[in-house]
Amino acid sequence: MPFLTKTAIDRVKQLIERRGKGDGIRIGVKTTGCSGLAYTLEYVDKYTYNMSDVNYSQAGLCVLVDKKHEAYLKGMTVDWVRNGLNEGFEFRNPNERDRCGCGESFRV
Repeated sequence: MPFLTKTAIDRVKQLIERRGKGDGIRIGVKTTGCSGLAYTLEYVDKYTYNMSDVNYSQAGLCVLVDKKHEAYLKGMTVDWVRNGLNEGFEFRNPNERDRCGCGESFRV
């Protein structure tokens, strides 16, 4: 489902190691912003798995997606990028029809 690049996988593993616990991440969407939806990314610990989660493990990293969010994330790629002094996760989603001007939300 969502595909994490090697750079994104390495960064998530570093962040989990620094945090001292965790099995992976959960990727989803929430209603917000001027275009309607925003991506969410949070740590996953063994005790935070939900019955509606689908596990798309990559390189030993647990990547969970709630079944309700699969349609929004199908074919998406997550990367870790650096642009000058800024760095962060970049979501490339072929389902996006447009994004708001600030880049915080999108529409499918």
